[in-house]
Formats: sequence, structure tokens, C-alpha cells
Amino acid sequence: MKKILFEGCGTAIATPFNENGVNLNEFKRLLEFQISEGVDAIIVCGTTGEASTMTMEEKISAIKCAVETSNGRVPIIAGTGSNNTSQAIEMSKKAEELGVDGLLVVTPYYNKTTQAGLVAHYKAIASEVKLPIILYSVPSRTGVNILPETCLELSKIDNIVAIKEASGNLSQVADIAHLCGDNLTIYSGNDDQILPILSLGGKGVISVLSNVKPKLTHAMVTEFMNGNLKDALNMQLQALPLIHALFSEVNPIPVKAALNLIGFDYGIPRLPLVEMTASKKDKLKEELDKLK
Repeated sequence: MKKILFEGCGTAIATPFNENGVNLNEFKRLLEFQISEGVDAIIVCGTTGEASTMTMEEKISAIKCAVETSNGRVPIIAGTGSNNTSQAIEMSKKAEELGVDGLLVVTPYYNKTTQAGLVAHYKAIASEVKLPIILYSVPSRTGVNILPETCLELSKIDNIVAIKEASGNLSQVADIAHLCGDNLTIYSGNDDQILPILSLGGKGVISVLSNVKPKLTHAMVTEFMNGNLKDALNMQLQALPLIHALFSEVNPIPVKAALNLIGFDYGIPRLPLVEMTASKKDKLKEELDKLK
């Protein structure tokens, strides 16, 4: 059985920007909040972190800040994926040098590739670093799906240890679990499917919800793992209206608005993303207030 990077709730943390780049002071505030509320891991420079509009220098500053702030209290996992394999390798090496505990590597996007190309892409990255790698399958954003048979092939690589499964296809998740067993840990990539994926053997979630409700998201997974299925189910169902509000516009538009609403200075997303519409922000506030 391969090393499990974390069990429970991993926060796909948002990134605050100012005129100088990453607002590190506010980023530290959210990191400390996450750790104090009991999250089990923090994922930096992922989709929610707006990595696609960050410079290499900004990514390095955010990753370095997270590693230093955590100081070993929770694992820090860096998003280092790219549709350019050589750039993904370069970023993965930099993250390794900065002391992260693992890498989250999204499938190539736009240029896409075949399933054989996915295997070659991930093999090339894995051969250049020693860190454990989490595959990231989110076909709604990338146009590329990692098929279960491809997961099986990739799970044979020693340092490919997990997958963030955000296809939304529970039958596919079941097939991955059946084929890969303990060789590939499964994390839910969708907050509305935390319990269904746990029921198929998943070990946790890489979550947007936990940016604003870390204690709840952590508890949901913990209660399930402890056999308190009814309590876990109640949490999942009670959180659904807020989850829907957090995805009522393209992530991370709503979650940055939500962070502002709960007292952080997170500003607005970078273009081409724009500020959340007023009516949807009102609904988001309503759901935040309801879910204590």
C-alpha cells in the first residue's frame, strides 16, 4: 500500500491579490484559520487558487508562504500542472525545493491529449521528482478525462499515489476504486459528492467549501470515517445549498466573495474572471448565514 498524503479535508485554498502580487499577509491569515479549524491538508496554487493567472514568481511566493506558515502542522500540496509537460516538470521541481509534501497535477488542457499521452505526460513528471503526486481529473475544465484503465496504468508508478476525481461520474469513481485498490487513493473533487465518494473507498475531499467552512467539512469526513453515517449525511445535505451557491458562478468567483463576507480581505478574482453578480452574492450571503 502506498503512502496516503492525508485523510479528511484538504482545502483548495484561494489566493488574495493586491497591487504587489500575492497579498501574503491576508494569505497567512487564511492559512492560520484553516489550520486552527482542523483541516487535514492545504492545496496551494490549484484551480481555486487561480494558478492559471499567476506568474512563476507569485506561485513560488504563495507556496513558500504556505510551507513556512504551516511549519509541518499540516501537509502542503502544490498545484504544479500545465498543458506544457516541460513547464509542469519545472514547477514541480521548484515546489519540491520549497519543501511541499506533495503535488497536485492537473491533466493537460486546451491542446489535450490521448490516454497514451496522459500516461507519457505523468510518467515524465513523476520521473523528475521524488514527491508523491495526486492526479487531477476535471474534464469540465480541461476537456480531458482520465479513464479508469489509465488510472490503473498510472498507479503502477511509485510516486503517483492518488487522484482528485472531479469528473462527477460516480460509476467511473467506482471503476477506479475497483481497478486500483490501495495503489491509488481517491479524493472527491466535488463538494456535493463527498459522501458518495467516501462510500466508494475515498479517503477525503479536496474542497472549495472548506475555505469558508473548514470545521464542518473536516467533521463531515471524520464522522463518516468513524462510522457515524447519519451525522455525516446530515452535514452533506445541510451543506448542499451553500455548495450550490459557491458554484453558482465559475469557481473561484463565489468563494472569494464568501471569504470577503466572513471577514477576510480577498478582493476580486483576476481577469478574465470578474466579480460576482449582486443577486447571486445576496443568495451566497443568505446560505452562509444559515449554515453555522
